[in-house]
Amino acid sequence: MKKIVTSLVVAGVLAVSAQAFTLGKYGNFEFKKDHANVYIMHGPVMDPNKENEGFMNNPTIIEGEHGLIIVDPGGNYNVGKKILAEIEKVSKKPIIATINTHKHGDHWFANKALLEKYPDLKIYAHPNMIKVVKEGGADQWYGILESLTGNLKGTNNPFPFPNMEVLGGKTIEIDGQKFEIFHPERAHTDTDIVITHLNSDTMFMGDNVMKGRLGGFDASSNIQGNIALLKEIEKEPEHKTYIPGHGPSGKMHETLDPFIGYMTVIVEEAKRAYDNDLESYEVKEDAIKRLKAYHKWDDFEGKMGKHLMKAYEEWEALDM
Repeated sequence: MKKIVTSLVVAGVLAVSAQAFTLGKYGNFEFKKDHANVYIMHGPVMDPNKENEGFMNNPTIIEGEHGLIIVDPGGNYNVGKKILAEIEKVSKKPIIATINTHKHGDHWFANKALLEKYPDLKIYAHPNMIKVVKEGGADQWYGILESLTGNLKGTNNPFPFPNMEVLGGKTIEIDGQKFEIFHPERAHTDTDIVITHLNSDTMFMGDNVMKGRLGGFDASSNIQGNIALLKEIEKEPEHKTYIPGHGPSGKMHETLDPFIGYMTVIVEEAKRAYDNDLESYEVKEDAIKRLKAYHKWDDFEGKMGKHLMKAYEEWEALDM
């Protein structure tokens, strides 16, 4: 009898494990209640790869009276199916809306899985994002993520484009949940929205803040603009929780300060190079020394030099 009971317990554990959202060495992922009606799943901080299946952001659930609102559901259809299963462990209420923070596919391609189950789903994003992704941005990110992960099957044809425009300076209400929208002109990109969920006093930063990893700054980005945005936010009354695009969420300064500090050193070293008629790579070693606290952040060596060059180009542009 004891053997039978033990076998049943083991079988039960295995069944639960089989249903869990598991990513190899990165472990299991689930939504955990942060506070009020907000549940966060913190993804791996590593660049998209085959082992993390292209999942590396922080999908978040806001539970309304009648339905659920999801912010940045993830990076592809297949990941989205797994995240959807985890959402249903939190609540059986239908998903009535998603909000996408910016154009990069690792945050919004998983809309596809949600649309499959909820064809009338409202997907909110800034008009700049909608325009960019429809004019080739989605195809570009599909190519990047497919080459890195091999897990984009089912994500396109058609892409899960946002279908609801939301402007900066506006407050939208969904199922009794109020969201204040701010659109920085140029920070992480020129398509971003920063979202304050007024009911829970939670601020969604998108990739304007990262912790534990260093993403890219493309032609639409502005590192100095990104710093200015975060410093302005820190002048405001503190919110309950700040959720970065990647990495752990937390209080204001513990979440925002590390990324501000990193970008500040990059900008200062790029300015020193520019003022002294040096190339950005000629101050790289000094920057590395000053950025000792960031050496363990994912792909520090690979990204830092590119960021230094980007910051240098910004100083050149300001001088022209």
